[in-house]
Amino acid sequence: MPSIIITWLSPLRVAVLVTGGKDSALALYRAMKQGFEIVNLVTMVPQRADSWMFHYPNIHMADLIAEAIGIPLVRAETSGLKEEELADLKRTLKRLSVDGVVSGAISSQYQKKRIDRICKTLGIEHIVPLWQEEPLKLLKEILQSEMEIIIVGVYAYGFTEDWLGRRIDESAVSDLVRLNKKLQVSLVGEGGEYETLVLDAPFFKRRIQLVETERIWQGQSGCFLVKRAMLVNKKRLK
Repeated sequence: MPSIIITWLSPLRVAVLVTGGKDSALALYRAMKQGFEIVNLVTMVPQRADSWMFHYPNIHMADLIAEAIGIPLVRAETSGLKEEELADLKRTLKRLSVDGVVSGAISSQYQKKRIDRICKTLGIEHIVPLWQEEPLKLLKEILQSEMEIIIVGVYAYGFTEDWLGRRIDESAVSDLVRLNKKLQVSLVGEGGEYETLVLDAPFFKRRIQLVETERIWQGQSGCFLVKRAMLVNKKRLK
């Protein structure tokens, strides 16, 4: 008896967890290239800076990023308290009509296991395009994709104030490699060593232009706060 091959005619409908940072942007880009139907972007807005699960610096920029991409954003507040924020995420995802959720987790078992558990309860898939990939390889992929990404928060020994607002380019990646070798700073900042903001990407219909910013430095850490920003048209290649 011949084997039966089942072909799915429709792509998997997914929501993508976005923070405005590089990891979720790269995960979104890969999901697009893999043919998933991106129904919604989802941003959880923690009410405290020390959330265990969710990105905090410049989280208000998620609205502008969603507009730049052209995909509807579901924005929900979360307490930011350990474990309680998981219930907030579950309630948010439960409202969506999707088959799966995409996250930008790379090596964080804490983050991945908890989203796995939520998705299993809801009967949907957890798609993790960057999982267990080599950090330097991911940074090089970001450079090759010509994403425009800046550093908006630094929280580890070895970083200085001049990192705030710095673009992630070949020079910055080289400096991150040196910090990693010298002080074991995560190359991708997944341990909270640094945070990023995406201003442009191949899948952006328009790019983000910063209008007003402020550097805040306290002791050995600081953030680059975006006070005002706007969308502008991309320059067309001749």
